[in-house]
Amino acid sequence: MTNESEVYRKGATTLRGRHVPATTTDQRLLDQSQDTDWLHTDPWRVMRIQAEFVEGFGTLAEIGPAVSVFGSARIKPDSDYYAKGVELGRLLADAGYAVITGGGPGAMEAANKGAFEAGGTSVGLGIELPFESGLNPYVDLGVNFRYFFARKTMFVKYAQGYVVLPGGFGTLDELFEAVTLAQTQKVTSFPIVLLGKGFWTPMINFIRDTLYAEGMVGEKDIHRLQIVDDPAEAVRIITSDGENLGATRPE
Repeated sequence: MTNESEVYRKGATTLRGRHVPATTTDQRLLDQSQDTDWLHTDPWRVMRIQAEFVEGFGTLAEIGPAVSVFGSARIKPDSDYYAKGVELGRLLADAGYAVITGGGPGAMEAANKGAFEAGGTSVGLGIELPFESGLNPYVDLGVNFRYFFARKTMFVKYAQGYVVLPGGFGTLDELFEAVTLAQTQKVTSFPIVLLGKGFWTPMINFIRDTLYAEGMVGEKDIHRLQIVDDPAEAVRIITSDGENLGATRPE
């Protein structure tokens, strides 16, 4: 049995035996010769994570009604999908919604551009990635994140719904996280609109013909995803849902 004199307490943490540190927290704080490894330890990361949530909450709390728009960073400015993204952003701004994107190029830039040029609020939630070049020039309210999960919380918490343009793994990640939140009733009124029938129909067919057929999802889960080709129809679904049901955000 360990002697009480051999117990070391560091805040809420109790340490014994080989876990007892050779120096105290104050000693390490004041030691001029210390290295910077402490910047990368998990307890310090908690403070960074907390700071990201505080910054995100403080920045976005008063943007008003908003819609998160997702899609590939690889969509080119001369593509039909880019044009639809611009139109979507414009129509959302005209309807009184702020447009929230990941702040990058491609589909994100398109939606931000449409909102920006229409005089709406154009929000970009950037993420630290080795191959990203920062926020696109059409973002007038931007927050950069280190952690995906902090950023994802902002996409849902401050949006009345999602509109998803064609995209890859990142886009699918955001899409299915939203579907899961709706399925588990973490959000109870949250329209999810897929823009681009030709792109999204094969995925819906897989969900219906395989997932549903095998009993992996319910019929209601399939109907959570609404596919359209027209940006105006996407906005109509968002605004209709907002008028009739209201959007319940996670607290």
